[in-house]
Amino acid sequence: MEKRTTFNAHEGQVLDLLFARESRSMISAGIDNLVKVWTVGDWQINATLQGHEKSVNAIALSPDGSTLVSGSSDATVKLWSLPKREVRQTLRDRKKAVSSVTVSDDGSWVAAGWYGGQAVVWTMDGEKIVGVRASGKNLSTVAISPNGELLATGGLGGDVKVWEIPSGGLRQTLSGHETAVNTLHFMRRGNRLISLGYEGTIRLWDTETWEEERVVELEDPPARRFILSADEVRGALSLEGRVQIWDTASWDPVDELTVGTKAVGSMAFSPDRAWFAAGGADGKVRVWESV
Repeated sequence: MEKRTTFNAHEGQVLDLLFARESRSMISAGIDNLVKVWTVGDWQINATLQGHEKSVNAIALSPDGSTLVSGSSDATVKLWSLPKREVRQTLRDRKKAVSSVTVSDDGSWVAAGWYGGQAVVWTMDGEKIVGVRASGKNLSTVAISPNGELLATGGLGGDVKVWEIPSGGLRQTLSGHETAVNTLHFMRRGNRLISLGYEGTIRLWDTETWEEERVVELEDPPARRFILSADEVRGALSLEGRVQIWDTASWDPVDELTVGTKAVGSMAFSPDRAWFAAGGADGKVRVWESV
């Protein structure tokens, strides 16, 4: 990948990034309580979304690109109308920080994870479907299965738990990680759940048998976050001061990008994989062009 630009995005750490479905805009969330929309290519700011009272820790986008979901340390989840650049709805469940948000593939569900171990699923209209006490410790990641029937949760403690939607019944507990689970992703192909552990392993779970299919040992833990490209051909792993690009067929790293700041808090592939972005603790976003 060829590095194209670096720009100041937030006052303080960039906590999450995503590209809109049409790849013409990129959205960032920061510790400065703001969500910002950037134009892809010239990387100029297009809009600033204000409404959260504390850091915006996570963002997700509806499949049609019309609704942005944001989770904040102010204990709220906000649903933004992107065309209007305004808050459509504010959701609350606990008086603790929201650490993770996601939207189901069909746009039916919004899910969030809280510090304190609570996870909640709502409809896109804000109706609460189910809440589960996933852990007595902080959650850091939630994921919804491609068919919308399962919710996976992970955080401090190392166990991954899989819950049924809408009943909230516990389907499975997956053990193997140590200390904390930082990232969860259901893959659309291959019936797999991917989990990243702080101790330095990526684990692939068969979602039919729930057997551990593969363990990938990382050479340089701790690992902070793992993301997938939209086509699931590439993955990106954030380490201290750098990002590794992985091939998900062989599960080998194929490229390494120097970020220039120790903490890499956010990453995103554009849907067409033409661009890759990483946000750091210094408030800057670095952008590479795929080659």
